[in-house]
Amino acid sequence: MYLKFSYWILSILSIFVSIYIINKHEKAGFKITWIFLILLFPLFGGIMYIILNIWSNPKKLRKALFGNIAASKDAFFLPGNRLNELINIHPDFSSQAHYLQEYAGFPVYGNTRQEFFPSGESFFYRALEEIEKAQKYIFMEFFILKEGIMLNSIITILERKAAAGLDVRVMYDDMGCFFTLPPDFPAKLKKKGIKTYIFNKFRPIVSSLQNNRDHRKIISIDGKVAFTGGLNLADEYINAIDRFGHWKDSAIMIEGDAAWSLTLIFLQMWNLGLKHKDDYESFYPWKENVIEHTQEGVVEGFESWGYVQPYADSPIDIENVGEHVYIQIINQAKKYIYINTPYLIVDDNLLSALTLAAKSGVDVRIITPHRWDKLIVAITSRSYYRRLIQAGVKVYEYTSGFNHGKTFVSDDKMATVGTTNLDFRSLYLHFECGVLIYASETVAAVKEDFLKTIPASQEITLKECSRNAFQSLIQDGLRIFAPLM
Repeated sequence: MYLKFSYWILSILSIFVSIYIINKHEKAGFKITWIFLILLFPLFGGIMYIILNIWSNPKKLRKALFGNIAASKDAFFLPGNRLNELINIHPDFSSQAHYLQEYAGFPVYGNTRQEFFPSGESFFYRALEEIEKAQKYIFMEFFILKEGIMLNSIITILERKAAAGLDVRVMYDDMGCFFTLPPDFPAKLKKKGIKTYIFNKFRPIVSSLQNNRDHRKIISIDGKVAFTGGLNLADEYINAIDRFGHWKDSAIMIEGDAAWSLTLIFLQMWNLGLKHKDDYESFYPWKENVIEHTQEGVVEGFESWGYVQPYADSPIDIENVGEHVYIQIINQAKKYIYINTPYLIVDDNLLSALTLAAKSGVDVRIITPHRWDKLIVAITSRSYYRRLIQAGVKVYEYTSGFNHGKTFVSDDKMATVGTTNLDFRSLYLHFECGVLIYASETVAAVKEDFLKTIPASQEITLKECSRNAFQSLIQDGLRIFAPLM
């Protein structure tokens, strides 16, 4: 009797949970995955969803982050407002720039020099040079830190700078570093005078909050110079060790007004762990003297300095900033879109945008890895190839090793370099960031790097995408669980 009663109660609960999921403001992929699980396990699916997504709702984290965003909102505009200036000169960029500044809260900056790094090695040596020049503070935020040549070289400089009185801070994701750092690593940094914040510490409890990882990569030096891109601080990223063949990655350095934006993005996250919040404006590097950088002429019709718009994405609001940046680049392209991504697990919005662009005559090319770090993710990524290729998208696999870069470049006009992969975790579950570049020589550098990678890659044909019934079943089944990968 009691078992029958419990069965009906749990079944009814699962029905109500399914109705809640259908009406929730969330990506269709997540809805389908959860409804499939509830249908598969009708007695426990509803309860599991409640535990993971309702009882564990990160209200405290959301409140703190929104508070930090509100407190720092005005500080983003300390270097001035260049939106109308950009739109007047380049009206084609109006919708993208307006969305990021007026809605997402990330302003357009001029007065910024950019330097693109097509490899981890070039980024590493340049970062060491810039960190050495720091005079007031060094802020670092990474998903993965791993002791070795790369991290240890940087820590050596940080220790020396902290001893000289600089404000040195290191923030890293606990899950990202779970198997790469010793437990006493924060204590070691503290002894060196380096402040440490471990983001979203792992706890052995059932909670959806464990999915929200800090996947950003930021170095800010005095608020005047900043780096971001796909690279973590581990030796495989500079090919000092071999994990999956040659590691292909990319990063960007911005010097000038836009570096201040990445500094504030770092501080927003850092202040989540502080009871007494930082005064954001106190870190502004040009409180007394505004430094005007001289533009260095025109190349192929573009200002060599151009305009820059750093941006960030958060999984605890309803705005998918990283995805929207990518979709706008795709939708606005007239000639070409070239994409580097280590993973290719996308929802219908991105899939439709890419295929429509190709069908409309745009040269759409995507480079993914040939040697993968996660087998299941590789199988799932390849399940999207056939539809893309049938629409006219050219898909390549980097045969020399692992392609970990995250870049978009379009029409010799616009490019973005950042941390967001083309997968559900990056687009909807992780904290991410990037730099959008308009009308600059850097756009040409990102394009050149992509074209140089093509000869080291293999173009995938429809024949290579052919599948037997068993392979189709495996790939189609895995795509149901794509939002969990």
